Amino acid sequence: MIDDLAYADATELIDAYRAKRLSPVEATRAALDAIAAHDPVINAYCLVDEDAALAAARASEARWARGEPLGLVDGVPTSVKDLVITRGWPTLRGSLTVDRDQPWDEDAPAVARLRAHGAVLLGKTTTPEFGWKGSTASPLRGFTRNPWNPEKTPGGSSGGASAALAAGMGALAIGTDAGGSIRIPASFAGVFGLKPSFGRVPAYPPTALGTLSHTGPMTRSVADAALMLTVMAAPDARDWTALPVDDRDYSDGLDAGVEGLLVGFSPTLGYVDVDPEVSRAVAAAARAFADLGAEVEEVDPGFSHPGAIFRTLALAAFDHALGAMPAERKARLDPGLVRLIEAGGEITLDDYLAALDARAALGLAMNRFHERYDLLLTPTLPITAFAAERFAPDSDDPLTWVDWLPFTYAFNLTQHPAASIPCGLSEAGLPIGLQIIGPRFADALVLRAARAYETVSPMAGRRAPIQAIHGRVT
Repeated sequence: MIDDLAYADATELIDAYRAKRLSPVEATRAALDAIAAHDPVINAYCLVDEDAALAAARASEARWARGEPLGLVDGVPTSVKDLVITRGWPTLRGSLTVDRDQPWDEDAPAVARLRAHGAVLLGKTTTPEFGWKGSTASPLRGFTRNPWNPEKTPGGSSGGASAALAAGMGALAIGTDAGGSIRIPASFAGVFGLKPSFGRVPAYPPTALGTLSHTGPMTRSVADAALMLTVMAAPDARDWTALPVDDRDYSDGLDAGVEGLLVGFSPTLGYVDVDPEVSRAVAAAARAFADLGAEVEEVDPGFSHPGAIFRTLALAAFDHALGAMPAERKARLDPGLVRLIEAGGEITLDDYLAALDARAALGLAMNRFHERYDLLLTPTLPITAFAAERFAPDSDDPLTWVDWLPFTYAFNLTQHPAASIPCGLSEAGLPIGLQIIGPRFADALVLRAARAYETVSPMAGRRAPIQAIHGRVT
């Protein structure tokens, strides 16, 4: 029995459709009603296509009535981040500089795969402009707010996706992650997010952030993420960097547990200052892995702070993508992003090549770490959510845009799979995230570990106090 349809997991919905206890039209209507009720405050969506969603739901209802579902997620309400191109809808990337009137006649691979499996696409979720920061505010849409406390940010750059999930505004969400942009908002908004191994989910068109950028699932449960990854990981010839097809069903073996695994637990990576509330919650999660039968050792992975590597590569990418924009258009950009573009223009070729060398050494260090350890546990973030109006917790300098993200971008540099799963609440009632990192290509192992922890997590079944948000923010 589903007690609140807007919060039903995709796996629950599919079971209910199969048993004819529920219609995709009812599930889609519940998601649209949640959007109507909550999004005026939360601002998670930049586009909602109610007519198209209901038409897709009615078509799904007819298929289920015939016993002929189109695929694994037929009839599941789903959102698409506004960095991911989608046929028939403008992809404005949080910017006033993108031409809305150009043809929008192609789906990105993840969208195409979900559409082919019958997902009901609700609309597009908010992002900071071109995904440049870890909070979600843009010239196009303003501030997106956290359903756990609308005075706080839901994180970014997939902040609209995380906020939508936390508020019952869809069961599945496509996110992207070049420095933590799936895991940051998953941590802040109390949902699950997986940055798969690089190339696991094909991506197109390529982004300026190149081999830092990953596409992945964001959901309210690990089982839903496994289901969604199975769909999204299908091949697409448009991505020449995609991994070989393995035709794996990531739901298989999901409940195999962690007994016998050797798990490294690094509370600080050796160089991060962490809020005491976050430290306590993550340490308790590490103890839970031991209770589940894993052998847990406190150990740092053995690399120094990679911030300079990430800054060099990311700033150069922003300059390459946007630096040649005409002055009249550039004047419409987020001023913080302009500052990053300018800083990127100061990076030399020698700087860039040295960063690539340092990145290779970092990747080697993590590969060697995983020769001994099956998994690495860390906090996802060293803090809980901060004010929605800020781009960073304690700075107004755009060049500090990644200073508070030391746990996430390291694993974009190394391309290892990494997930964020809720592991507790602060005294202020804000979610805390546990990050689970696996060896390269071991996405199934990360999902399996996350599922094992989910069964004992103090956050299991916890929902944002969504009814309390109304009237708190104008």
